[in-house]
Amino acid sequence: MTLRFSLSSIDGAARCGKLETAHGVINTPAFMPVGTAATVKAMLPESVKATGAEIVLGNTYHLMLRPGAKRIEEFGGLHDFMGWPGPILTDSGGYQVMSLATLRKIDEDGVRFRSHIDGSYHKLTPESSIEIQRSLDADITMAFDECTPYPVAETIAEESMLMSMRWAERSKKAFKQKKGYGLFGIVQGSTFEKLRLNSVDALTEIGFDGYAIGGLAVGEGHQEMTRILDITASVLPENKPRYLMGVGKPIDLVAGVIRGVDMFDCVLPTRSGRTGQAFTRNGQVNIRNARHSADPRPLDELCECPACNGFSRGYLHHLVRSGEILGAMLLTWHNLHYYQELMNGLRQAISINKLDNFVQSFMEMQTKGDIKAIERL
Repeated sequence: MTLRFSLSSIDGAARCGKLETAHGVINTPAFMPVGTAATVKAMLPESVKATGAEIVLGNTYHLMLRPGAKRIEEFGGLHDFMGWPGPILTDSGGYQVMSLATLRKIDEDGVRFRSHIDGSYHKLTPESSIEIQRSLDADITMAFDECTPYPVAETIAEESMLMSMRWAERSKKAFKQKKGYGLFGIVQGSTFEKLRLNSVDALTEIGFDGYAIGGLAVGEGHQEMTRILDITASVLPENKPRYLMGVGKPIDLVAGVIRGVDMFDCVLPTRSGRTGQAFTRNGQVNIRNARHSADPRPLDELCECPACNGFSRGYLHHLVRSGEILGAMLLTWHNLHYYQELMNGLRQAISINKLDNFVQSFMEMQTKGDIKAIERL
């Protein structure tokens, strides 16, 4: 294994560390903006970097369909193709096959499906998923798995998890080791404790550069998610990075960090930015609300992003209600900036053993936004 991961500080179960890849160092805990189709929507690569992001995520399923992995390889890989010089993690495509593709047929070999774009037939196997991610030049490759839907019967969840573990072993065999590049395995097992623990045992026996917790944020809710994290994160290898896939709201990130998670990704900050939703240190704001139309204040008075440094809530309200592209751009930038500020604050708090104080302040401030409901940690 050729990725280097080191821990610098620990506060309770929370960890602060560095993950060294071929294209740069990632300070953890880290949030990865999602660049599904080789772009973080409404953002230039330099804008993404300016938010503080050190790594982005690309999507195997979408990129294999359009423009194609080989075409991207001809451009020198995903870094050159999308103009992002830093580290890239690519997911395996398994989740999108389950959620987007039609006429799926799953067997031991892999998944045959029809594209959601043009109906053409394709097949993904552990071996082809790893090969596609190699063509993309991903710093971190994800093992091919099946994301179990929720809710699901325990017997079906077990069958799915065991197949994903066999696919993980095949992914490991197909992966070609290279300095600065690594492969993560994915823990499955839905909401069943025994299955989650069995999955961890199987993956650690195979051996990976890092371990992801998959199959969450699929409808089980915040409290059930944290219960599974309590079960799973603590038994993963201490000397390897831990990645919670597809999560989530700011409170989900904080809940994950205090349970020992090192890496996160989610479309929420970018998707919300395109629909007028903003995340701030004072909670979530719906800038479409009429109450903001005459408000001269910035979105977040302590934020230094372009949306807050020169534009009023009233102007942002106007842009969003008018359907202007600039509104989506500014709110997306703000949301990604806030997420990176949150992760930086968590890292600093862990490094000085003040995480409890940080979390308490975070929870108190989150109740002041437009949306009052907040989950418990």
